[in-house]
Amino acid sequence: MPSARSDEGVAQVSEEQIVSEEQIETAPESATEGPSKRVVALDNEGEIAADYLEELLDIADLDGDIDTFSEGGRAHVSIVTEGDQLVGRDGEVLEALQELARLAVMTETGHRSRLMLDVAGYREKRRKVLQELAQDAVSSVNESGESVRLAPMNPFERKIVHDVVADAGLVSESEGEEPQRRVVVLPKA
Repeated sequence: MPSARSDEGVAQVSEEQIVSEEQIETAPESATEGPSKRVVALDNEGEIAADYLEELLDIADLDGDIDTFSEGGRAHVSIVTEGDQLVGRDGEVLEALQELARLAVMTETGHRSRLMLDVAGYREKRRKVLQELAQDAVSSVNESGESVRLAPMNPFERKIVHDVVADAGLVSESEGEEPQRRVVVLPKA
């Protein structure tokens, strides 16, 4: 049942639309019964975030097309635009927009969202750079036998590095406090 919008732009949500994170995690995927509750909930998250971001773009008088999809148990929203105003320095504006979109989803659904936002392909470009950085760190650790400490990164970036390090058969850990939290790549024990 689609949500109806009031004149103030605040969504009205029926009790059937509110799905807890536990229900999302345990919902079975079944092709015979149509989309699972998990898929429906993720699609709903993406649509809520897309509506919110579209309104924000209209208010700011910025151009951009919005695409949504679900992958890896997350709703993804992508703003396709030529400019980098919505990315900001080191992705700071992008991170803020993602948090605002997650709050919009939580306000409507009643549960925390792991929604991932990308603007102008920034995250995908950043992913490639971080994968190369992680490969360089792995090579350095293998050659020298010494730990390598990388520059501070946000959680999204650290996850990418940890995944590359794990795939290479090494161990990594995060150290420090936000916003100075960084990945340390350790030599084999």
